[in-house]
Amino acid sequence: MLEMTREAFEELVSEALDRIPPELTRVMDNVAVFVEDEPEASDPELLGLYEGTPLTERGEWYAGVLPDRISIYMGPTLRHCATPEEVVEEVAVTVVHEVAHHFGIDDERLHELGWG
Repeated sequence: MLEMTREAFEELVSEALDRIPPELTRVMDNVAVFVEDEPEASDPELLGLYEGTPLTERGEWYAGVLPDRISIYMGPTLRHCATPEEVVEEVAVTVVHEVAHHFGIDDERLHELGWG
């Protein structure tokens, strides 16, 4: 398994978020991104997770709710990658994948687009 400090990993996540086009980040609403060490034990190889209500499903009822949550998991990502360059690429793909869920894009469509 590759080794990387949490600070370095968090910086990769931040850089991946910075690469999302401004016209998309401007419409992201009520969502927070976190770096976590590990996912739930039931899915130990999960690289990222979106929890919340996608923008496409929000209606008038959507008010006063806690922010949606995007979690990027450091442990599985480092176990999945063989080189530091692969970590950079995997973090970027995972961040885009989870942000896409915030916009209501499902896994099937993300795989079709090459972001699976």
